[in-house]
Amino acid sequence: MPMKTPAASADSRTPKSPSLQIDRRQFLAGAALLAAPMILPSRLFGASAPGNHLRIGVIGCGSRSNNLVYGNAAKAPNVRIVAACDCFTERREKMAGELNKRYGANVCVPVADHRDLLARPDIDGVIIATTDHWHVPLAHAAALAGKDVYVEKPLSPALAWSFKLREAATRKKIVVQYGTQQRGSQTQFRRACEFVRNGYIGRIKEVVCWCPDMSSEIQHAQVQPYGSIEAVEPPAGFDYDRWLGPAPERPYTVDRCTRFGGYHIYDYSLGFIAGWGAHPLDIAQWGLDADNTGPVRCEGTGLQPPQGRLWDSLESFDVQCDYADGVRLQLIGWRAAAPLLKRRGIHARASHGTHFIGDKGWITVDRSALLASDRRLQSKDFEVSGNEKRLKKTETHMLDFFDCMRSRETTISPLEAAIRSDTISHLGDIAIRLARPLKWDPAAEKIIGDDEANAMLNRPLRAKWNTFAA
Repeated sequence: MPMKTPAASADSRTPKSPSLQIDRRQFLAGAALLAAPMILPSRLFGASAPGNHLRIGVIGCGSRSNNLVYGNAAKAPNVRIVAACDCFTERREKMAGELNKRYGANVCVPVADHRDLLARPDIDGVIIATTDHWHVPLAHAAALAGKDVYVEKPLSPALAWSFKLREAATRKKIVVQYGTQQRGSQTQFRRACEFVRNGYIGRIKEVVCWCPDMSSEIQHAQVQPYGSIEAVEPPAGFDYDRWLGPAPERPYTVDRCTRFGGYHIYDYSLGFIAGWGAHPLDIAQWGLDADNTGPVRCEGTGLQPPQGRLWDSLESFDVQCDYADGVRLQLIGWRAAAPLLKRRGIHARASHGTHFIGDKGWITVDRSALLASDRRLQSKDFEVSGNEKRLKKTETHMLDFFDCMRSRETTISPLEAAIRSDTISHLGDIAIRLARPLKWDPAAEKIIGDDEANAMLNRPLRAKWNTFAA
């Protein structure tokens, strides 16, 4: 099977030195180059020198972005967030204002149009934390502009878009970090996958993944299901057309451009089969050493909301996939998963997790703990030995992105891994909607012998916001 070069890998690109960064920015800025002295004081090349700061633009300033920015990016040494872009005026202005208070200077500016942000030659990379349907179009535009990309999960509502991002990212040699977080920020996931890869539970026969679905969220959050379909005027200070972007033009409703609308409206997202499924599937693929491949067969059952409702992604799902080596993977929504896992004796301590079953034991891992049939593996001090297969260690997911921006090394969650785990969600969604199993060619990345199913891997984009036409 031919192996693709991960788009996030840029080992052939020359690492940036502080002096090279300054020269590049001055050259692109034009006027700054003419004004610069020929000989610069040595203090300007130190670790804290302004010219050595990574300059980051943020696209999407909502709740998820706030977690990424204030919890990680704004604390990173030698990093400055210089632009905050959002369709809501209040959100972008608030983020820029709060960051400038932290920095003690007017470093960050609010930006209404992402194209203005990407046109800035001084910006090195972007953090994309928008609604799902904008993730890949924005990342593609950023790649064409030569910006490194941290992009939130899930990757895209159209797998064909992700393939175009891969091509652009590879051609432009940018660094990409997929924002699934668990690989880089919680050590139990790395340890679990190292144990699996090194045969601590024998040959893997089955992987069971579970995560929240729409039905469990309705129950847990106690929200009114399916949302209002009554058309109303968008609020002041909100660019609704830009928010819709590449998605179909629809009337505005009070529940459309909310967190739940973005999660559960099929125009913008596959729903939690991808939005939450990205987490346990990513760990399953990591443990199976399958970041460059995927299953060969997929089938599933699920429930769709009543017709005519605003929320129209899958309400529940149960997906089974088979790999070429005989491993079977199951992804199931939490409401149905909880009793099933209990009956099977699988210890689910959280509403999302990954359970590996081998011929010599099992390992369960989620954000609360690592559990194993071999109790030694549960100790945080127990690690694989130095001569065994090791996986990348990082301090945090975001810091790994910044480190790789400087070194040009591959991130812990590269684009190829993102595409491959995202593929499972797409295949599951399509299999459930068409009510038939699918055969998948992981080398050609096509559904075999099913034109209708293959057509569902792509979606049209509104011409005005089609970044792939650039």
